[in-house]
Amino acid sequence: MAGRIGGPKTRNGGTWTEAKYRSFIRGNLRRVTMRWGPIANCLKAARVARGLYLCNECGRQVEATVKVNGRRQKNVHVDHIVPIVDPAVGFVSWDELINRMFTEADNLQCLCGDCHKIKTDEEKAIAKARRDRLKEIDFDD
Repeated sequence: MAGRIGGPKTRNGGTWTEAKYRSFIRGNLRRVTMRWGPIANCLKAARVARGLYLCNECGRQVEATVKVNGRRQKNVHVDHIVPIVDPAVGFVSWDELINRMFTEADNLQCLCGDCHKIKTDEEKAIAKARRDRLKEIDFDD
């Protein structure tokens, strides 16, 4: 195993690691969700005027994009209320991931960039704590 980063390359004719394969599948699934009706409907329901959307968390009306360092950046996000991957549990199965990703409107909300960042950071902290606990268990063995 010395010299090998990321584990054995067993996918795509021996050119991809398992992590690369999972990333490829997850990225393509994420792209396909842009065509999922409930996501488009959630964004449409949050629209209050041209280029202006209502954040479900803070209640502010925000522009669809904002300028950051001279570049336009998305400022309105359709967020899954129940995360696609539960940060406290981690990845369980592709079936669960797909079912959570292609959810109905009752599990979707429109968030401004600030609220989305706060929620994402909280979920990342939970996931990091879970991974750190797993590392401690591995070292104890």
